[in-house]
Amino acid sequence: MTQDKQLALNLGHRPAFGRDDFLVADGNREAVEWIDRWPNWSGQVLAIVGPAGCGKSHLSQVFALRTGARVLQPTEITPDTIAGLVEHHSALVVEDGEKVLEPRALLHLFNALVEKRGHLLLTTREAPARWPVSLADLKSRLSAVPMVRIAPPDDTMMEAVLVKLFADRQIHVTPDVVAYLLRRMDRSFAAARRIVDLADNAALAGQRAVTIPLVKEMLDREMGER
Repeated sequence: MTQDKQLALNLGHRPAFGRDDFLVADGNREAVEWIDRWPNWSGQVLAIVGPAGCGKSHLSQVFALRTGARVLQPTEITPDTIAGLVEHHSALVVEDGEKVLEPRALLHLFNALVEKRGHLLLTTREAPARWPVSLADLKSRLSAVPMVRIAPPDDTMMEAVLVKLFADRQIHVTPDVVAYLLRRMDRSFAAARRIVDLADNAALAGQRAVTIPLVKEMLDREMGER
C-alpha cells in the first residue's frame, strides 16, 4: 500500500539519567554537590528549587540511583501510604512538593523519616518556606528545610543542553544548527525540550536531517500557530 505522505514511526527515546550524563555548570553546581555529598547532609531533608525543565527531575533520578530512594509524585503522598513508604525506604523523593494536596500526610512523612533517620529530597519551583501551607507544624518544618537553587541557564549551558537532548534521541546536529536555535529560543530547559521534540518530529515526518532549513520551517510554523 502506498501513501502520499509516509507516517512517522516514533519509537520514543530514553533520556540519559546517570550522574555522568548530568551537565554541570555554575548554575547547578551547588545542587550537584549536595547530591554527591549524601549521606553527609547537615540535616535529613533537602529541597532543590528551580524552574520547569531545569534538571531537578534528573538530579532526583541520580539521587534515587545513589540511595535506592523511591521517587514520588504529589498525589502519592496520602495518609494511607506514608507508613508503607517509610517502612520500605530509608530515602524518598517528592517531586513538585508544593503540589502535595495532603499537608498532614506530608507532615507525617517528615516526622516518620526523621524518626527513622532517613532522608527526604524535595523538588519544587518555589522555596518550601513560601508554600501556601496553613498547618503550623508543617509550616515550621518547611521553613527549616535547607534548600539549593538551580539558576536559569546561560548560553553555554543552553548549548550543552541542546546537544545532550538531541544526543538522547540519537540525533547529530552541527554547531550552526545549535547557534541558530539559541538566537531564537527562550532561555529555559523547558523550551529546549520542546524545541528538540518539535525538531525530532519534523525530521521524522519529512525523513530529513535536522538542519537550519528544517528548524527554520519548524520555528516559522510554530510562531504562525500561536
